[in-house]
Amino acid sequence: MQFSELSPILQALLATIFTWLMTAIGASFVFFMKGMSRRVLDLMLGFAAGVMIAASVWSLLLPAMDLAESDGITPWMPALAGFALGGLFLFVVDRILPHLHPGLSSEHTEGLQVSWSRSTLLVAAITLHNIPEGLAVGVAFGAVAADGGTNLAAAVALAIGIGIQNLPEGTAVSMPLRGSGLSRRKAFFYGQLSAVVEPVAAVIGAALVTLARPILPYTLAFAAGAMIYVVVEEVIPESQSGSNTDLATGGAMAGFAIMMLLDVALG
Repeated sequence: MQFSELSPILQALLATIFTWLMTAIGASFVFFMKGMSRRVLDLMLGFAAGVMIAASVWSLLLPAMDLAESDGITPWMPALAGFALGGLFLFVVDRILPHLHPGLSSEHTEGLQVSWSRSTLLVAAITLHNIPEGLAVGVAFGAVAADGGTNLAAAVALAIGIGIQNLPEGTAVSMPLRGSGLSRRKAFFYGQLSAVVEPVAAVIGAALVTLARPILPYTLAFAAGAMIYVVVEEVIPESQSGSNTDLATGGAMAGFAIMMLLDVALG
């Protein structure tokens, strides 16, 4: 059976297994590298921000507006409502989930105050990033089956783009874990574990769209709002917090360009 003949839920699951594997490959660099410079980390964070911004626009918001217009709805209304709800959802999760971003000391822990180890807090931070990414991939594949103004190639392009930025993201979490005293094996395990949430979020997103076609424009925009919140609240400030601002900005430009190229060329 070909990939195009599978159900959208299974397609989303397989696509996010790919993005998870890319995270695992990135995390495996901990076996071959002794450490990661702040310059490399900032470059990776900038690249991830660029990919997520481009994916939010080309793969989620624009299809949401096109779909709303084809359904006879004012194009900007579902996009605005879903976008705002996505940002609000991540705002709440960010305030509740205890997490610590790579490169920061334990005193910068966010969310509820708990006695979690530093390694657990680091994994929680990357997991927070991965929730909207998995949701976006799932909604994209669900939109294809629901005739939601997009096609399979565009959904695949989104999964590829997320996978590309997951590779350095896996490295960005496993190396700090190694630096905090964990063995290479444990650093790899927790590094790849941060992306396990993506297949879960993808299946939920695809199932929601498949079961309730009218909410599709809203779910597309919801995923976009969640990703933009993560980018603006977490990823960009982290990448710009050191002395490598130009490098991080260049990474963001490159990530945006690559994701835009993937979506336009394949979608």
